Amino acid sequence: MEIRMLNEKEIRSESFYNDFLEGSINSKDEYFDGSVITIEEAPDFPIYIAKGSEEEKKALFSKAINIISEYYINVDRDIHMNKMFWYSLFCTKKREYLLNEYPQIKDSINNFHNIVLKKFDWENYVYKCILAAEYVKDYTDNQFERERYIGLIIDNLDFYNYILKYPIFRNREFLIKMLNIVDKRNLSSIFKAKIKGRKDLGDDVRYGRMVLLEMNKSYPVIIAPAMDEDELEDLTLKYLGYYYERELPEPKYVQEAY
Repeated sequence: MEIRMLNEKEIRSESFYNDFLEGSINSKDEYFDGSVITIEEAPDFPIYIAKGSEEEKKALFSKAINIISEYYINVDRDIHMNKMFWYSLFCTKKREYLLNEYPQIKDSINNFHNIVLKKFDWENYVYKCILAAEYVKDYTDNQFERERYIGLIIDNLDFYNYILKYPIFRNREFLIKMLNIVDKRNLSSIFKAKIKGRKDLGDDVRYGRMVLLEMNKSYPVIIAPAMDEDELEDLTLKYLGYYYERELPEPKYVQEAY
């Protein structure tokens, strides 16, 4: 499949939005920069996962991560981490799919920008799924293990989002070690929980976020991403203890012994 690359300077205009709705973008050369990227296959996948029940969101994330892992991250990283590749794919090849899946695009240019041309960073659903697919696929060839880590990412999305937010934590080794710690120590429900009675921290602050905030604050005195998993586990429990005063659950391996 050949994907003509869009000109970044042209895609935010109202005329571009109207031409997307009308299906006339491909016929207007002024929207393109003259380059072409060729990929073998480009199947549809969820690109915006903001609505629905938690189970529905988990299913959509799992579908997106698996499709990206199988069909997209095998191309050069310069391509699959290039926002213009995705914007060009969506606007020139996925118009019908996107309008069917996300009809709110038709309601306003703001919805179009927020769904199709969403800023390509840690808040972008495609960005989240690309890095999840990349990190997990690079880490293991074992399909069972891949599904396990994908499940852990989906079950701990708020924590995963904040790992991606901080550049120093945005690497495969740190993510895998933290997922192992969260799983082993049964911390998922605690990390998701809001911290109550601490208005000084903000209105929607969760324990997992504060653990990462403390790690970020201590860098470079304490280089958490370089620690081995046991050291990182101790540091995680230390920083969690700054905010969480109740007894922690038993580690998973202790529970399984019963």
